[in-house]
Amino acid sequence: MSILWPAFALVALTLVIVMRLARLRFAAVRAGRVDPHFYKAFRGGGEPEEAAVTSRNLINLYEMPTLFYAGIAIAFAAQRSGTLLVALAWTYVALRYLHSAIHLTTNKVLWRFRAFALSWLVLAAFWVTLGVQLATGGDAAVAVG
Repeated sequence: MSILWPAFALVALTLVIVMRLARLRFAAVRAGRVDPHFYKAFRGGGEPEEAAVTSRNLINLYEMPTLFYAGIAIAFAAQRSGTLLVALAWTYVALRYLHSAIHLTTNKVLWRFRAFALSWLVLAAFWVTLGVQLATGGDAAVAVG
């Protein structure tokens, strides 16, 4: 069961970013900085940088994390939630939080890339670990949770 909590934490981050984006977009339309028709096809203008960056961050949370969610579901279904997998899952989530924090504040590209690259490596390690456990019939009895 403990393998599911990192997924809930990443969903929470995604929901916070969705709410932030909605607030920014409504505020931009109310202030007259964006024509509401822009949002029909996202053409014919643009939106303020803060909203555009937040939108891009949200898109990031729908891309690579899908592999994370799939891995979590497989680990849970296969009853593979040992200490290493859970630690890798939490590390991945922490790096995604860091990536979002950098993206939505200083937006230093090198820092953001480093957080992204580390999260990618951790996700790869998660999948390798899960694959080895599934291939070798890793001991589900040592599962945490």
